[in-house]
Amino acid sequence: MYSANLSGAVMALRVLPWLLLLFPPALLAGLYAFGLYLPVPALGRSYVIRVELPTSGKPVNLPKVEGPADAAMPLVVIDAGHGGHDPGASGQGLEEKRLVLGLALALRDRLLQEGGIRVALTRDDDRFLVLQERAEIARRLGADLFLSIHADSAGVESGIQGASVYTLSEKASDEAAARFAARENNADRLNGISLSGQSDVVSAILVNLSQRRAQAESSEFAQLIVREGTGAIAFHAEPRRAAALAVLRAPDVPSVLFEAGFVTNPQDVERLATPEGKERFADAVERAIRIFFARNSRPGA
Repeated sequence: MYSANLSGAVMALRVLPWLLLLFPPALLAGLYAFGLYLPVPALGRSYVIRVELPTSGKPVNLPKVEGPADAAMPLVVIDAGHGGHDPGASGQGLEEKRLVLGLALALRDRLLQEGGIRVALTRDDDRFLVLQERAEIARRLGADLFLSIHADSAGVESGIQGASVYTLSEKASDEAAARFAARENNADRLNGISLSGQSDVVSAILVNLSQRRAQAESSEFAQLIVREGTGAIAFHAEPRRAAALAVLRAPDVPSVLFEAGFVTNPQDVERLATPEGKERFADAVERAIRIFFARNSRPGA
């Protein structure tokens, strides 16, 4: 009898942890199935807990393309960096993700106002996209140009200011560009996304050739931004940079990352966060985009 009771006690001890572990989710699932909820008196409210799981293999949701209905018109995809749980750099009471979204929206509105160019935003609200998704959106939409907008932080060095324009380089142009690339690419590693893929020799050669052409056009667009922005945008002493940035790795879409300024610098923040500053930014970059498309128009565009 004692042996039987001891065996039963041992079995109960073994089962108890599993019951404690499984009971809460089982209870919540049961309540949810019947449309019920758990009251939370301490907060004075009642809540229903809903968890949406992503569909396996679901493709990236493509944003709306705005502007002319004619698909022959050139398409620019504007990417506001960071978003969601990734605020980016911060300073002067501002977060990068909010600052660059304001610039992206201002540029979109200016392009649509003037007409003749189709526009899509990778995000128009505070959502998070991994770096691979951003470039993939441009490729799947068949974009003719991809512009990613960011802002930087200089830490305690609040005197550092000015905009820079980045194009892709397998080897960072200098140590600062290398650190910038490491910081941006880290956002992907946090989400477990690998940017390096497997390919055969022929595919590698084709991708390389396509990327060389895209990079030549990227460099041309970067130069246009600096030219058209001079006098309206405060640029860094060395505005042209190159870095191994993951968001610029689309092999067939000319891509540029515009580092609009430093959120740690009061003058840059004043220039980028005010309506007047956003308007000057949109005017300059819009002119650069139109000149780029005029030089690199496709048949029928």
